Amino acid sequence: MMKLAEITAAVELGRSGDRDAARTQLTALWDEVDDRATRCVVAHFLADVQDETEDELTWDLRALELVSDDQWLPSLHLSLADDYRRLNQMDRAAEHLEAARPHLAMLPEGEYGDVIRSGFDHVSEALAAGSVQRLETNPST
Repeated sequence: MMKLAEITAAVELGRSGDRDAARTQLTALWDEVDDRATRCVVAHFLADVQDETEDELTWDLRALELVSDDQWLPSLHLSLADDYRRLNQMDRAAEHLEAARPHLAMLPEGEYGDVIRSGFDHVSEALAAGSVQRLETNPST
């Protein structure tokens, strides 16, 4: 069963700057839930509150392994592209950007779709520039 309220509360903690509390709550949810869809969501958001890019990559890869809904694919591939870019693995970053590209057209109009499309543009530009710097905001959330 999706624990949307708990996930949302933990994500909000992370967005407000309390990444440690968010990480603790999301890790507890990861340990508690057993359905693929919920674990995918939790892993994707756990990636966002990691301090090290390598740890972020690990969680994003876990989320991709668990994905059961194509609506998450553009966000997951975008996150992975950004992870690999920051780890200076530019070829792998480019592969994930290309994997995200066909899914962009399926994104809904509105805030979520706009954030992902904008993130795609920002990661594409950073990749083209050879930048390994963290972007101002997470490109997929």
